[in-house]
Amino acid sequence: MNARVTLIFRKGGRRTMKVSNRQRKILELLLSRQDEMTAEQLGQMIGISSRTVHRELQILDPVLAGYDLALVRKSGSGIRLMGDQRSLGQFQEQLRRSDTETYSPEERKVLILCHLLSNDEPIKLFSLASEVQAAIPTVSRDLEELESSLASSGLALVRRRGYGIEITGEESDRRNFIVKLAEEYIDDFLGALSRKEIWPTTHELLKLVGHDALFSVERTLWQLDENWVRRLREADYNRLLVRLSVAFIRIQKGDLISSTSRMSSVILSEESKQKLNALASSLGIDELPDEELIYMQSLLDQAKEKERRSASALLEQYGLGLAERAISLIRLMEEESGTPFHKDRTLLEGLISHLGHALERLQQGETIRNPLLAQIKNDYESLLESTIGSAAKAWPDIVIPEEEAGYLAMHFGAAIERWKLVPRQVRALLVCTSGIGSSKLLAVRIVKEVPQVDLLGHYSWYEASRMPSEKYDLIISTVDLPIEPDRYIKLSPLLTKDEAERLRGHIRELSFTPEIAAHEEQQQDAWQRLNLLNRYAMETVMILETFHVYELDSGRSPRLEQLLKDALPIMLQDHGQEHANAIADLLIQREQQGSVFIPDTSLAMFHTRSELVAKPMISLFRLHEPLLLNDQEGQIATQFLIMLAPAGLNRIGLELLSEISAMLLQSEMNQLLIEGESEKIRSFMSRQLEIYMKSKLEWREST
Repeated sequence: MNARVTLIFRKGGRRTMKVSNRQRKILELLLSRQDEMTAEQLGQMIGISSRTVHRELQILDPVLAGYDLALVRKSGSGIRLMGDQRSLGQFQEQLRRSDTETYSPEERKVLILCHLLSNDEPIKLFSLASEVQAAIPTVSRDLEELESSLASSGLALVRRRGYGIEITGEESDRRNFIVKLAEEYIDDFLGALSRKEIWPTTHELLKLVGHDALFSVERTLWQLDENWVRRLREADYNRLLVRLSVAFIRIQKGDLISSTSRMSSVILSEESKQKLNALASSLGIDELPDEELIYMQSLLDQAKEKERRSASALLEQYGLGLAERAISLIRLMEEESGTPFHKDRTLLEGLISHLGHALERLQQGETIRNPLLAQIKNDYESLLESTIGSAAKAWPDIVIPEEEAGYLAMHFGAAIERWKLVPRQVRALLVCTSGIGSSKLLAVRIVKEVPQVDLLGHYSWYEASRMPSEKYDLIISTVDLPIEPDRYIKLSPLLTKDEAERLRGHIRELSFTPEIAAHEEQQQDAWQRLNLLNRYAMETVMILETFHVYELDSGRSPRLEQLLKDALPIMLQDHGQEHANAIADLLIQREQQGSVFIPDTSLAMFHTRSELVAKPMISLFRLHEPLLLNDQEGQIATQFLIMLAPAGLNRIGLELLSEISAMLLQSEMNQLLIEGESEKIRSFMSRQLEIYMKSKLEWREST
């Protein structure tokens, strides 16, 4: 659905143009600036996505050429409107006099589709024209152009005089088309939801997608503890969220999937049904019909398949050699450009994902085609030359053609853009009192969106306020803190793109002393990596050796304070038992600051760091009688985990304790905590920490 921009010539040769409100705002911003602006900056100022900005700029290119002007796209800097002063002045005056359309042709078509897809009854042509503020002949022409797009998606546009206009087809095809439409025109769903002002097209698309459902679906998906979901690439993760949200919104409207012959042979496990109905329950749907259960499971299965093809799966398929070559390429490009590419995990994963299939095609003698090569040469000339040279060194046994090097250059160009947004590494404390799940969710999003942030750990405000200021550079919190606003930044656990940009801006404004700025990790040789592995292993053994399971007689009316004071002497019998009551008081203070209850379990976790604790320790206490933690929210615990750590525990120890906390969100871990013996639980934690260490050291190998 490409929009058309027409130059209209008046008598006397004077020309005018029709631009949409959105295009006018973009042009006015570019005309007002002497320097470059990135697509992301333009989008934020106007309230649209960066992808939409690029789409509008493509439409405006030929218009500007008619005025001897050009949009110059410069790698690492952004976009600038170029031309001599006379041409710029004439264009600015012409823009001031030009006619403005409410919607561009492209926006109008999207709105038409939204109205038709959201209605189950036919719509009269004049009503549709009124909705999109266009003439009836214009809407008729738009409908003709939309027919082929709908047909290719298995849908039909029905137009009958006296009947109206409607879209017909299978419900599954309709849902797929809504998802396709949303993905094409919204590239930041969570960011779009958080904006105060959004464009009508975005607003209508969000209604179709189910803007109220997106957050609920995401929270429930994390609580279901599907580990593969967290390994999805961002695009696949967002697609799964949108597909599920669209499905639930359609179900709420009563638009259900029809039974097919294929469905009759599908048998779902009880566990799958329970998980899917839990998702539905989060949106107020009591129970899903069998057809919808099967459909939902197919969405999850398709996303799982995507995850299997992700970077980790490619490593298994092509071997560690692929990762080593990709890391080698990153190091070579870093030497060329001076940009610390090794810190960008997204770059490594993107290269592995791309190179696995690309190298396979090259080795089979297939021709690589790159329709963007001319533009890459124009916009990223020096970067492309560096990539060609570095790729030749990384793969001396394979000829990397210019077309393939162009694709690689795009990965590095994107990494440069990410790094320029925040050109330094910073150490951050994460203060989150809304439960482990939300803090882990925010941590994952921060690492993905702003790789320059080195999260030192999750802390309560009580703990963070006692941390020496020279140990960290900033505080990130999900709640208001009793300090000056410029000393911390408040973010939601979901970290929208707008919030990620605000975080980058906050970091840019920080003042860094030479000592703090110089804390960057140094490149580690093989001996250092071996030493690091040894440190991780020793810390892991030391922590897990302390793990024990105890039965605790809680009495008929258990009180939390008394239970903790009964439990601590047992846990500390060989390690500072005299401090048991004082540590119990610290745990109670921590509990008063926020939830200690693990969602969808019967487990509570109490943790603290203190000078009174000699070494990190973990113990599980199973209660004879259930403990009511929160009457209003119905939080009843039948067991609780106590995690203690010294105030000065080293960073590796903190990382490992954080990983153990994250394990509490896994169903397998929770089942073991309910009925497993100490050794089985310890064995499970050992395996999980081993995976974590390998993952950590695999990346550190590139530093």
